[in-house]
Amino acid sequence: MENPNEQMAANTAAPPSFRIRFLIRLLRAVYKPVVRRAARQALEGRLVAPGSPQAGRWLRRDVQAYLGTVWSEVDRLAAEANLEQLPTLGNRHNVFLAVVTTAAYRCLVNQGSAPDYSMLLVGDVGWKVYERLLRLAAFPFRIVTRSRQRRVELTLRSLMIFPFSAPGAPGYEVKAWASEEGFHTHWTHCPPYAFARGIDKKYKKGELEAFYRSWCLYDWAAADVLVDDGKKGHYTRPKTLSRGDRVCDMCWHAGQLETTDRRNMTPSVQRQSANPDRKRTLNKKPGKSSTEGKARAKQV
Repeated sequence: MENPNEQMAANTAAPPSFRIRFLIRLLRAVYKPVVRRAARQALEGRLVAPGSPQAGRWLRRDVQAYLGTVWSEVDRLAAEANLEQLPTLGNRHNVFLAVVTTAAYRCLVNQGSAPDYSMLLVGDVGWKVYERLLRLAAFPFRIVTRSRQRRVELTLRSLMIFPFSAPGAPGYEVKAWASEEGFHTHWTHCPPYAFARGIDKKYKKGELEAFYRSWCLYDWAAADVLVDDGKKGHYTRPKTLSRGDRVCDMCWHAGQLETTDRRNMTPSVQRQSANPDRKRTLNKKPGKSSTEGKARAKQV
């Protein structure tokens, strides 16, 4: 039986319908200024070739020229992405972003940049875009709850509605649940990975490795953004689809349970939290009140 992760890449790409062509034009218009800003922030001033200062540094005109080639490559690769086969708008949206990532990497390599350095640059540009979208998705839940773990869970559950909706292959496929260890998301099918793998099999220029070093390595930093406690280490993933495993077994955790979320408190702690002065009152020694002291002073 064919692996569902390879199914989309194995099918021959059919000419996109008018609806898909319109969607591609819409997403292109939305993300073009976002990618331009991210590319300027991540690329301007960087060495064109590490160890070769004579090659110069990225200037703004270099970034503009590079982005022109990227969007031309996006138009070409989008026709190979089989967006028509994907069941939801969110799945198509994410595969389109994988198309942009792959196009950006391929254009750098075609310009003579070393593959490893190209992956580094593309990963940096992509993170600028991803971090902005992630903070936007997490913002409402910073208002809803003070619990960092609860915010992480609510943000991830909202993202699994859009754009990571999971109707099953050829779309995303995931099992999600909360435990004492954190919030678990076990993904067994990933359309952007399927696209990158298909392109890598066809062109063999390291497209799948570029996908892994960008998309698949963002999660650790993404967890730190969601928890936002100034610390690291809020994410684990022993297995990864793009490394040949059958699952991405993710666990997102904010650390220790927080007493600011009253649902996680014991009844005695809840009462203490509701009346913080009660503990101090109970710890007072009998007969030492100020009223009793004044009465003794009058008697003297």
